[in-house]
Amino acid sequence: MDAGAELESQIGQWRGFVERHQAISAADVDEMEDHLRNQISDLSASGLMDDEAFLVAVKRMGDVDSISREFAREHSDRLWKQLVLMPETDRPGDHPARRDLVATIGFAIVAGVAVKIGSTILPENDFARNVGLFVLPFLTGYFAWKRQMRARTAAALLLPFAVAAVVLNVYPFAEGNATEIIAALHAPVVLWFVVGVAYVGGEWRSDRRRMDFIRFTGEWLVYLALLGLGGGVLIALTIQAFDALGMDVEWVVEGWILPFGAAGAMIIAAWLVEAKQAVVENIAPVLTRVFTPLTTVMLLVLLVALAVRGSVVDADRDLLILMDAILVLVFGLLLYAISARDPLLPPDVFDRLVCALVASALAVDALMLAVMLTRITQSGVTPNKVVGLGMNAALPD
Repeated sequence: MDAGAELESQIGQWRGFVERHQAISAADVDEMEDHLRNQISDLSASGLMDDEAFLVAVKRMGDVDSISREFAREHSDRLWKQLVLMPETDRPGDHPARRDLVATIGFAIVAGVAVKIGSTILPENDFARNVGLFVLPFLTGYFAWKRQMRARTAAALLLPFAVAAVVLNVYPFAEGNATEIIAALHAPVVLWFVVGVAYVGGEWRSDRRRMDFIRFTGEWLVYLALLGLGGGVLIALTIQAFDALGMDVEWVVEGWILPFGAAGAMIIAAWLVEAKQAVVENIAPVLTRVFTPLTTVMLLVLLVALAVRGSVVDADRDLLILMDAILVLVFGLLLYAISARDPLLPPDVFDRLVCALVASALAVDALMLAVMLTRITQSGVTPNKVVGLGMNAALPD
């Protein structure tokens, strides 16, 4: 590749990165590219090599995220149109947002079909054990497509899923055995790292890209919780409305809406994270700021309730599982709040709320650890207790 072609390739990569910021229209990107080219031309005329001129010119252009925020403030009236609908100023025949949205819906539908087929043909225990294999491969495929990974590399990502499928279905699990439960719970966690490899476009050695995936995980959890809560309310209202009309639609909800909704929500949540990265007030930070104080209050109320109850050693196991689920939600909130925070900004009220959330979560986690250790001391070691103890010990880290 000659110097001119290499420079054009670098400019094309830069433009592609800028175009992913949905707050910037195609016309604005064209103007920015013209400015970049003028900078490169001036620097080259002063004696710099093309690659050196490109790097200096990009540096002078400033942080693209900052540029995106400035454009978003100036053109806030078009933000939601560009985020949800199709950009009005795209070049003729070029509709990246439309392709992205269509691909997202396609992956979501295919994932829903896989979940529906799996829940239909497999016994309940077998389906629960394999549930991660019905969704996560399609989420991996979505990111492999979005990052334009080579076909051979993308195909290699299917190998871990194939290995997991063999292990989960060949190993002689006893029905209802603790080992089966542990495998069902931890297989999606392990396979999530495969999703991460696709998310970073294969650049898993890059510290920056790994941090991007951590940030994505926290934001994805927030979006998924939002979609789940909103979807749950909508489904409940729909069922009640049809019940008032004397029509039973629960079989439709259980047989079709829930399988497609649950699988689709995981893909749609990933698309929302990607599509709304450039918004000034991204939904995830807003939701994090809303859910952080609410979650803190909830944890404090739970601590008061547990204190009023007295001994919690004999608490029902379902309560302990619920507390762990709450702590995972808190972990997601903290993960995104901390990773998305500008380290140069001084502490504010929200930072103090985050500290309060951490303190209350640690108090709850310490209480759960004490309960589990007491139960192990009194009743002996079981796989469920060991896994629960390990999870509660890992969350504070």
